[in-house]
Amino acid sequence: MATCDFDMCFTFISTGWEGSAHDTRVFLHALNTKEMNFPKPPEGKYYLVDKGYPDRKGYLVPYPKIRYHKDQYKNVPPTNSRESFNRAHSSLRSCIERSFGVLKKRWKILRQMPQFSTKTQIDVIMATFALHNYIRRNSPNDLMFNMLDQNPDYMPCEELPDVNDFRNTENSRVASKEMQVIRDNIASLIWDTE
Repeated sequence: MATCDFDMCFTFISTGWEGSAHDTRVFLHALNTKEMNFPKPPEGKYYLVDKGYPDRKGYLVPYPKIRYHKDQYKNVPPTNSRESFNRAHSSLRSCIERSFGVLKKRWKILRQMPQFSTKTQIDVIMATFALHNYIRRNSPNDLMFNMLDQNPDYMPCEELPDVNDFRNTENSRVASKEMQVIRDNIASLIWDTE
């Protein structure tokens, strides 16, 4: 699991999980394990997350069962506030997809990790993320980042697959309602300005 800022720098990563681990399981572990020091969003701010993550306070998911991806709006613009919200959410969330795209394109070892020990694999992953951030912050002439900066629609790799919808638990329903209200308010603002 990884988080990134809109500058395409990774701000948190959780490594060591098997590929079949569900996003929600990895997320909840990071959130509930104090030693991981997961950067929780401050009051009034939130992470944009995909539908594989829980709908809870501080984590803004798209509307379910509503058009989402930018290419779905190419020929038919949004027809309501929820579609406008999902289109904007998708556009902003593409930052993480683009960040992972650059990471995987630059560090081919991540696409097919050799049979190293788990500890070595984790070290390799951590090093590639650190180098990614270092290059982003310190190499203004980097070809990959320049291409992304000049072409906001360019994706260096195919879009990451969606995971199944997360079913709300009893504990997350109250926070979920609060985030639904925030999402509805943002959707109305976006719709009113179009």
